Amino acid sequence: MIIIVGGFGVLLAPLIAIIMLFKGGEGPDVDPNNVASVFQGDGKGTLDPTAVPADLVDPIQEAGTLCPEIGPVVIAAQIDRESGFDANLVGPDGEQGISQLSPEIFARFGKDENDDGKASALDPADAILAQGRYLCSLAQQVRPFATSGQPPQDQLSITLAAYDVGIDAVQAAQGVPMTNRSQAYVLGIRAQFATYEGIVPKPSPSPSGSTNTSGQ
Repeated sequence: MIIIVGGFGVLLAPLIAIIMLFKGGEGPDVDPNNVASVFQGDGKGTLDPTAVPADLVDPIQEAGTLCPEIGPVVIAAQIDRESGFDANLVGPDGEQGISQLSPEIFARFGKDENDDGKASALDPADAILAQGRYLCSLAQQVRPFATSGQPPQDQLSITLAAYDVGIDAVQAAQGVPMTNRSQAYVLGIRAQFATYEGIVPKPSPSPSGSTNTSGQ
């Protein structure tokens, strides 16, 4: 079954089978059609609070209400992709924390969310709200060409790609760049939507907010 998602082709049935196999969701309660619908959706479903660390539920929920384009399921799925919920992760190019924001981006969008006297990308609450603000800013920037490309692409997919490779790259491509990196990034996040909506169960207990215990 080939489904066009955001302007690019995806072999969706094998992907769903892989998701259910590795997420422990091969039982009769998991509806592949539901998983497919969520995969192709806008990420605005209800976050399953048991799928994320308990201390991160509130910041993820808050970050997912900052603008209409980005929901908490998107925030959680992107954190999973970026850091596996490792709040201490430092990336190869200096990206920091659970949301893997560069120092420059965090300086623009980060605030001291928990009033501990310091705004830090290594503080999960600070990072997650900065992530939400940055995604909302990117969503506004990509809106003009979200449906103007050939074929059209959805605004959320382009926004996610811009978070990963930068706004200049998606503007030049007028959508999600046709590179393995960008396509895999967007699809990888979408593949997690069903987990964070509670449709496909996580195979292990929710991770701590300060250690990398992602179920991937």
